[in-house]
Amino acid sequence: MLRGDGDGFVRCTCGARHWGLYGAAGLLLHDPERGVLLQHRAWWTHHGGTWALPGGAVHSSESALRAALREAEEEAGIDAGTVTATAESTVDHGNWRYTTVLADAHGSVEERMRGTESAELRWVLPEDVAGYPLHRDFAAAWPSLREQLGRRLVLVVDAANVVGSRPDGWWRDRAGASARLRDRLAALVRAGVHDPGLPASAAWAWWPRPVLVVEGPARGVSPADGVEVVAAERDGDSAIVEVAAAAVTARPRDHVVVVTADRELRARVTAAGAGVLGPGSLLRLLDEA
Repeated sequence: MLRGDGDGFVRCTCGARHWGLYGAAGLLLHDPERGVLLQHRAWWTHHGGTWALPGGAVHSSESALRAALREAEEEAGIDAGTVTATAESTVDHGNWRYTTVLADAHGSVEERMRGTESAELRWVLPEDVAGYPLHRDFAAAWPSLREQLGRRLVLVVDAANVVGSRPDGWWRDRAGASARLRDRLAALVRAGVHDPGLPASAAWAWWPRPVLVVEGPARGVSPADGVEVVAAERDGDSAIVEVAAAAVTARPRDHVVVVTADRELRARVTAAGAGVLGPGSLLRLLDEA
């Protein structure tokens, strides 16, 4: 009996049969001490006997993120409240797609086998994964997935530069304009972002950690909904450089991207090890969120 409207095989344009009428998704859960959680697929399943990720078919009413979390709970007992999604990578075949959701574990995640699709669940160090008999598609994707393990996208936003890029009356209430930008950034925390100007490739999307740097009349704006707010004491540009450099130093593998159009500031943050994105690209992402 089919358990969801996405359960079923698709004859893909690549010539293979894939599970998931609306595509499929899996959760690549990372713990810095234990490694990644792999599932040994039961012998009777599609590609049984191989190692891959907890995952399955996406239902018509859910996102790939929701599907990956649901499948991880159903197959491995993973509580969605104990993980934080950081990024997702999608392989698109045209009439079928597979999305891998990368997530970090909070504390000690307790996995347990549920149902009959798993023969075993095991935490495996990243350097040992390739030595397992992997599902062929997971084996092909693993090198690019490993490169992004444990990495986050940190968006350091030059509030004055971004709100000043649109003539919408921001000059009458700079604090209000910055607060509205903060609230719109919170939508990106929930929805994620996908832009060719961001790190990795066009196949990747990220759930960012925004840091909004405010100055002058906007210094009273408070943090909210996952958006950190830093009030510059004097020079806003110097505060942005300091925030970006501190983020690069604290977690060198993170993708730190500063959003500004200021040419001199872009040169300074690039020298500090951060990337850059224009306000127009951010505003387009906010409009789409």
